[in-house]
Amino acid sequence: MNTSEAKTMGNRLTSLVNQGQLTQAQAILDPVLRSRTRFALLDIIGVAVGSGRRPKVDTFLEKVASDKTEGGWVVIASALKQQYHLSPNDTFTRCCEYAIAANVWYATDILGERVPGPALVTDFDQAIALLDPWRSDPNPWLRRMAGVAVHFWAKRNRGSIQSLPDAEQLFGFLEPMFIERQVDALKGVGWGFKTLGRYYPDLAEHWLTRLVIQNRSHYRALMLRKALTYLPFENKMRIIGVLT
Repeated sequence: MNTSEAKTMGNRLTSLVNQGQLTQAQAILDPVLRSRTRFALLDIIGVAVGSGRRPKVDTFLEKVASDKTEGGWVVIASALKQQYHLSPNDTFTRCCEYAIAANVWYATDILGERVPGPALVTDFDQAIALLDPWRSDPNPWLRRMAGVAVHFWAKRNRGSIQSLPDAEQLFGFLEPMFIERQVDALKGVGWGFKTLGRYYPDLAEHWLTRLVIQNRSHYRALMLRKALTYLPFENKMRIIGVLT
């Protein structure tokens, strides 16, 4: 499949879904999801589907989710991203529901990089408010997804000086999650710290030094290792120095 074919399929699926022909739409999509289709092409299909009429689109996405294919989560996530502007709160809620239903790390990361992550980039204040309860949610996949969203924001802003106040706010957002113990959640949170540190190393040094001192006996070594991954040697050594 190439880009043109993905666009054609997306438009065809949207037409079928809008007409309520969900079984036919699923029959067309299933072979694509069960083959090694590139995520970029699945994103194109998902965006097209997401532009269709609700609630028919929502019902179709539920059918896709029921098969729990890796590619299906890409289509679902891209469709949700397309719908974000219609209702941010509803989109985040459904993103949570899909992550919990999937119950696997790659679905969480796929959703995180397509729904809350892009929302942070384009709609920072609203998105961070919607993300706030995820930090302490009992479900580890939602806690993980909060970290993935921060990672995506940092990857897109790439150390922009104009984004420095938002980066500072995101370090504060992740602060209470530094002591995360559950490994799946920790890896997502650590990913957020790691990518922020890559593009804002001096800010990362300030925050991580503080967090290490305040939580000396509570954080897991894995969290600190991830957070230090991309820091320049000098920044890293100064943080490690407070441990001795």
